[in-house]
Amino acid sequence: MNPLISAAFVIATELAVEFASIKPRVGQRIATGQAVKVITRHPKMEDKKNVIIEIGIQENQNTKGEIWCCYNNTMALAFDEYGRPFIILREQESKNRLRGIDAQKANISAGVAVSRILRTSLGPKGMDKMLQSPDGDITITNDGATILEQMDVDNQIGKLMVELSRSQDYEIGDGTTGVVVLAGALLEQAEKLLERGIHPIRVAEGFEISSKMAVDHLEKISHKFDFSASNIEPLVQTCMTTLSSKIVNRCKRSLAEIAVKGVMAVADLERKDVNLDLIKVEGKVGGKLEDTELIYGIVVDKDMSHPQMPKQIEDAKIAILTCPFEPPKPKTKHKVDIDTVEKFQTLRKQEQQYFDEMVQKCKDVGATLVICQWGFDDEANHLLMHRNLPAVRWVGGVELELIAIATGGRIVPRFQELTTEKLGKAGLVREKAFGTTKDRMLYIEHCANSKAVTIFIRGGNKMMIEETKRSIHDALCVARNLIRNNSIVYGGGAAEISCSIAVEAAADKYPGVEQYAIRAFADALDAVPMALAENSGLQPIETVSAVKAQQIKENNHCCGIDCNDTGTNDMREQNVFETLIGKQQQILLATQVVKMILKIDDVISPSEY
Repeated sequence: MNPLISAAFVIATELAVEFASIKPRVGQRIATGQAVKVITRHPKMEDKKNVIIEIGIQENQNTKGEIWCCYNNTMALAFDEYGRPFIILREQESKNRLRGIDAQKANISAGVAVSRILRTSLGPKGMDKMLQSPDGDITITNDGATILEQMDVDNQIGKLMVELSRSQDYEIGDGTTGVVVLAGALLEQAEKLLERGIHPIRVAEGFEISSKMAVDHLEKISHKFDFSASNIEPLVQTCMTTLSSKIVNRCKRSLAEIAVKGVMAVADLERKDVNLDLIKVEGKVGGKLEDTELIYGIVVDKDMSHPQMPKQIEDAKIAILTCPFEPPKPKTKHKVDIDTVEKFQTLRKQEQQYFDEMVQKCKDVGATLVICQWGFDDEANHLLMHRNLPAVRWVGGVELELIAIATGGRIVPRFQELTTEKLGKAGLVREKAFGTTKDRMLYIEHCANSKAVTIFIRGGNKMMIEETKRSIHDALCVARNLIRNNSIVYGGGAAEISCSIAVEAAADKYPGVEQYAIRAFADALDAVPMALAENSGLQPIETVSAVKAQQIKENNHCCGIDCNDTGTNDMREQNVFETLIGKQQQILLATQVVKMILKIDDVISPSEY
């Protein structure tokens, strides 16, 4: 027997041969293309089972001497010089493995599949998705990050796309759909280049060069937006662009104004910083979307602890407590034996005295409203009402902090520490009832330090309120980004088309294979305006090519897709703006993820049973 065969890598101990209906015998040769399969038995193998080894054959039918891999991967075994097998990959029969171009194509198709789901949600005419969670909750949204979060993606490359959308959401807050669509388009283009035989690393390098070009070009075509505390119109226009793609676009003007005023109320214009934690977004089912309002203060979803307490307090001095209105409890285990009525009376008087002292303490420092993190029993409630001291109980910790920030008060952990200086001040505290329901909420307005505001959303159902909250969050993030960096580019696909033209023109300067990747990147940038046109019911290829020709002819980078059918392609006239940092982040993040996916050439995953 050929010593080459006995020294071969044996990958399977038993194999069913599919290419021949006959049962193979030891020593039989089966020619398949440029290879020959020899059925043999390893001399040192104890179980004497047949093994198939594949050997390369040259044209003169002499063996090359290099051993090719067998088609079955049930177990990766190799033999040492004594013929003893040893394992290379443990439990390989329970793993799936994809190598080389197959792995890249599988990864690309997974990424493209995720991006196609979001493609129809892009732009002002984008469709919404309805997602049902395992416990039956329904979410209707067209926010890219929310769709991918709730889709429960299982594929690892799909999860990369989810994280891509999430990082855009965390950093910028807007453009979560566009970034995934762009990444999907880049992957589609990369697949075409891989089929031509271009190495994935060269493709990735070309994409990296192109993304730098695109980001620099965006910087060149951007405009500075001058605004001030008195002139907020530019901010409102940009927020309206963000809201136009949401379900709330019929009220986009009023919601954009609310978002901008809320951001300006808490913004530090000197440091160009905005703390969005100071803007509380509350929602209540009922009313209509137009009833949404901005409150320069805090809205708490609680009511007064006693129905006979006053419903409106002007010039309120608020004691913010985290200690309960109840007698102190010993830390150790204790037992009280009461065997006479007198002892019970004494105990009751003692408790009443505790409550009396607590309420009196609050009255003495001049508090006209008590907000307590804990509850208090009926006796304390009754005493508070008789002493004419309104109180609110069971207020959450986050809300307490916001109330303290807004009113300039201090949170007091013990009654002994309560002083006049620690009281918060508010111009008006009122309890408001809604419709015919028993729902009541507490408004704390005209605060001493109005650095905390509340956006109070009304809507027909819970899903509408949740989607409005997400839309308002996007608008708040856009306003914050503009305060940090007031550069804008024009939306409606105008910026992408302009970048595409610039990248295409620069491709000829690169002599290597990279120029193919750079041209592919320019084609991928066209995917966003193409999706916008498609979702708006226009002819995508005709529309995009017409806008591209117009941009080149007029050298006007404001021409975009006329999604709303207003009759003009000029995005300046339509007031469609996007933040520069948001658009740059989209291109950079999408390119990074695509580079990562292209660099994977071997996927080893546990097989599913």
